[in-house]
Amino acid sequence: MKNLSLANIAKAVNGTLFGADSFLETKEAAGVVIDSRKVEEDYLFIAVKGERVDGHDFIEDVFAKKALCVICEKKPDIDKSDTDKSNINESDIHKLNGVRPYILVKSSLQALKDIAAFYRESLDIKIVGITGSVGKTSTKEFIASVLAQKFRVLKTEGNFNNEIGVPLTLLSIRDFHEVAVVEMGISDFGEMHRLSYMAKPDVCVMTNIGLCHLENLGSRDGILKAKSEIFDFAAENCYAVLNKDDDKLSTIPENRTAHNCLNKVKKYIFYGMQKEEKKGDVYAENIKTNGIYGTESTICFTHGDGTREKIEVSFNLPGRHMVYNAMAAIAVGSLFDMDSEDMKRGIEAIKSVGSRLNIVETGKFTVIDDCYNANPVSMKSSIDVLESADTRKVAVLGDMFELGADEKKLHYEVGTYLGEKKIDTAFLVGALSENIYQGLKDSSKNMECYYYHTVDDLMMFLDLMVRQGDTILVKASHAMHFERIVEKLQEL
Repeated sequence: MKNLSLANIAKAVNGTLFGADSFLETKEAAGVVIDSRKVEEDYLFIAVKGERVDGHDFIEDVFAKKALCVICEKKPDIDKSDTDKSNINESDIHKLNGVRPYILVKSSLQALKDIAAFYRESLDIKIVGITGSVGKTSTKEFIASVLAQKFRVLKTEGNFNNEIGVPLTLLSIRDFHEVAVVEMGISDFGEMHRLSYMAKPDVCVMTNIGLCHLENLGSRDGILKAKSEIFDFAAENCYAVLNKDDDKLSTIPENRTAHNCLNKVKKYIFYGMQKEEKKGDVYAENIKTNGIYGTESTICFTHGDGTREKIEVSFNLPGRHMVYNAMAAIAVGSLFDMDSEDMKRGIEAIKSVGSRLNIVETGKFTVIDDCYNANPVSMKSSIDVLESADTRKVAVLGDMFELGADEKKLHYEVGTYLGEKKIDTAFLVGALSENIYQGLKDSSKNMECYYYHTVDDLMMFLDLMVRQGDTILVKASHAMHFERIVEKLQEL
């Protein structure tokens, strides 16, 4: 890996290197991992102490796999009694001087971030950073799919988007990559500042300012402030790709005086549903939802030379809100001078990721598996998707977490929204979801609705409550473990 010699690594992490002095400048790490199972020859292993597993316990194992070096917080307990210097090949760094190389640091997690920041500085690559309250992962998939039609792209795997995931993503970049699409997620102030310092994005994409993490961020204005930290270390003359329809994001260009880092933005590219060209550089029209099986739209955008073009796109993901992801991808694609056919091909190649509006046909039911996470905005969007089904419709909804002081009110509002929809039956699960149940009862006299305290309570009766041919939406915050309900439905 470029510039990741032991000398440079030790300097970057402000650590003390023991062993392998002869190889300080010449030997470079072939990879960087925190999972001992992923170690290969000449990899750097960072021993991180987690809640359940301590990486320090696996140092002997990674050296057995010929790891180049270990970063750790305490001197490793390594038995060197079997080292025979007389038979050592000089290139065998793993036995040189009888010491397996390690770098001692105060914090292994901080070392991971320091190495990622140092490595990113050495890379000749464009980085697209994506943040927002809702839709980060889907938008990342759309953008990566579009860019991959022309470039060699690295993207964040899954939603590996926090202060561990982002540095590991950056450290996965190799010389042959031309663009990296990096998802950047936060839950408190200061986190995006640190992520931006590592990633230094050339393009900053912001999807929306919703109602996530209110527990720490307080309000949508607080969320906007925290997300806007992405510009703190963005590249000079970077681009900002913003959702024009979001009332908070649309004000960002006006905040240059309040946020000096915005002065480095070369151009703002807006996307939204408005048809007036002056409202944004990318907009959508003729949107058609094909039930739960896909979406069609015409997307209009501006080329770098100022000419406008329209692309007819059709993709398999359901929901009007997915069109925003497609618009963001075309906005980014246009910045990279991509032609319309490549962008169209990228949009239409998109597939669902994990438990995000994943349509599962069990043979008995159609399950909309959207149980990876939930907040009021995404919950309402998923309810809209369910309503578009042409079968008996069942909503299985659970608690949404990290909503702060207004959590009960926000759950109640989801209930009233649900009550306005043409859905046949609702099952609400969890302490907070009692408020969804109450909101639904207050707003609808026709929808069947049932409340359960726990997932186990619902599971006892689930097979009696659903019918063959049903379309069933399953959605809640990840900590509710609604994947158990999806698994149960697949077994029925």
